[in-house]
This record gives sequence, structure tokens and C-alpha cells, in this order.
Amino acid sequence: MTRSRRTLWTAVILLAGCLVGFDAYLRLHDSSTTSRIGVLSAMPSDASAVIFADLTELRRAPFAAEFYNWIPKSQVDAEYAQFLRDTDFDYERDLDRVAISFIKGEKDSKLFAVAEGRFDRNKIEAYAARSGVRENRSGREIFSVPLGNPGHKISFVFLSKNKIALTDAADIAPFLAPVADSTDMRNWRERFTRVAGSPVFAVIREDSEPGSALASRAPGGFQSPQLATLLNQLQWITLAGKPREGAMRIVAEGECANEQTSRQLSDMLNGMLALAQAGLNGPQTRRGLDPRIRDAYLEMIKGAEVSRLDRGETKSVRAVFDVTSNFLHIVSATVPAVPAVVAPAPTPAAKTRVRKRSQKSAGN
Repeated sequence: MTRSRRTLWTAVILLAGCLVGFDAYLRLHDSSTTSRIGVLSAMPSDASAVIFADLTELRRAPFAAEFYNWIPKSQVDAEYAQFLRDTDFDYERDLDRVAISFIKGEKDSKLFAVAEGRFDRNKIEAYAARSGVRENRSGREIFSVPLGNPGHKISFVFLSKNKIALTDAADIAPFLAPVADSTDMRNWRERFTRVAGSPVFAVIREDSEPGSALASRAPGGFQSPQLATLLNQLQWITLAGKPREGAMRIVAEGECANEQTSRQLSDMLNGMLALAQAGLNGPQTRRGLDPRIRDAYLEMIKGAEVSRLDRGETKSVRAVFDVTSNFLHIVSATVPAVPAVVAPAPTPAAKTRVRKRSQKSAGN
């Protein structure tokens, strides 16, 4: 074979390899996008909040694994451990994508979720049949199993081999009907599209009253009625996380109806960042806080950005900050241990009083 012909064949093989690789990438990307749309399109339009996570993508990100390992792990309860043994399902290994919606009710909220992954349908159905109720409705097998408190239950149905829907509502059937193309649904889709590049995100609607929820959970020293009022005026809030090289970028955005609210919220957030930086640089903090923790928080605060966006009908405030590997390492490695509570040693006078009381009790 001549050199020119050998060069030609080498080029053809390399080109074919590139085309095959590119085709595989497109198939993988299209598959992931289709799956994401599939689980999100099943979310009810009257939801107050929707949380989505693409665990397949997160598992490929080194920082995501580091962040997960940093989160404190609670001990697996006996019931869940038995579920793992009987069904051979572990969400850390087998769950690929999940979307969870929260529907606000008069008394309490309900959730509806759609999950994709690797399920052993026979084992899961056998486990549910032993501990719950199995019924056939409209050609679907619906399983209901008790959950914690008496009267509470989880109902689920297999939508396909690798997809399952579940809810803690009284009836799962309404959630299985096709979602109508309403204004509400189009509003949800618009927000989902904005965060399409993030493997984990949450979208929250105004009826969830995020400001009131924050105020009720914040410690006394961190409560801000003004911030709670501004947050309650937001029509939508989106939170998205995207792994980067050695960090997780967090983007939070709030939409409101008027520019005055967006300006006030932007000014308040910038003011909070300035106060936090000043507090960390203060002499008292320098003396009382581990320098490594102080530097880690300062790095995060200095890198944070707050900006305003004009989206036409709505005005938005966006906050961006990075949670770095260094931050996780420093904070987790330098958290001081809680000191043991030791009773103070009694004074001589106290010992005398105790002795007299004892003698008096003995005399009686």
C-alpha cells in the first residue's frame, strides 16, 4: 500500500470514529433531555414548588460526589433497610432522574413525584403487595403501602419499566391524567427551560409564601421582617446548582411584578453581603473565629454577585455564588466540638449548707 493511500485510509478511519463518537454524544444528550422533559411534563400545573435532580449527571461530576459525602448522613432506619434488602433498590445507585412536586392544600401539602431508574419491578411489587393494597384501575396496577403515622400511605404505579410515579395524596389517579396545556403549565415550562443546563434545581411559585417560611425557620438573630415581606412579593423563585471545576455554582433568581420591589430586594441583598463581610473583618470575629473558617466564608461572600434583570412583564433579582471544595473541606474539618456540660464544683459555703440539710433530714 502506498503512503498516500495509507494516509487516506487513516483519515477515513479517524473521521468515521469521530462521527460515531459524535453520534453517541448526541444520542446520550438527546436521551437525557428527553428523560428530563418526560418527568417534568408530568408535574401538576397547580403545584406550589417543583424540585428536579438528574443524578446520572451529578454522579459524573467529581465535586457533586464530594458535596454529597460532606452532607451529614443519618442512620438508615430498620424499615428502609428491609426495603433495600427485599427490593434490591438503592436510590444512591439506581435512581437516574426524579422530579418532585409539592401541592399546597388547606391543611397540609401533598407531594407527587416521577422517578426514572433501574427498578426490579417484580421485587418492588411483591414487597408492596405484602405490606399494602394492590388494585387494578383503568388498566393500571396501583399499590398503596402504609407510611409512618396511621392513616398515611404512599401510592405508586409503574408508568414503564424504568419509570414510576408516586404520591402521598389520597388518590393517585388524578395525577396520571395528561396535563392540560394551560397558562399555568406554560409558566412552569418557561422556568424549567431557563434552568435546563443545571442537573439540580427547584422552582417555587408565589403561593408557597417563601418569605413567611424563611421567617418561621430562621433563628431570632437572623429574622428580617422586611426581607420576608419582599420575598412574599415574588411571583417565582428558582434555585439551580451546576457543578464546575472544584465548585458548585448556585444561582438564585426571584421574579416580581414591579421594579420597585426588585430594586429594594437587590439593595437589601447587597447590603447583607456588605454587612457579612464587615462582620467577618471585625476584631471580635477575628479573635473568636477560626481564621480558616473566616477566610472560607469571606471567599464565598466576595465572589457572590447580585444583579437585576428586566424580563419585560416581570423584573428579576439574581444572586450567584460558588460553594468550593476548599469551603467544604475547611468548614467540615474545623467545626469545633460541642463542649461537655460540667457542673461547677461546690463552694465551701455550699458544702456546709448541703451538710446541714442532710443532718436535718436524718433527724426527721
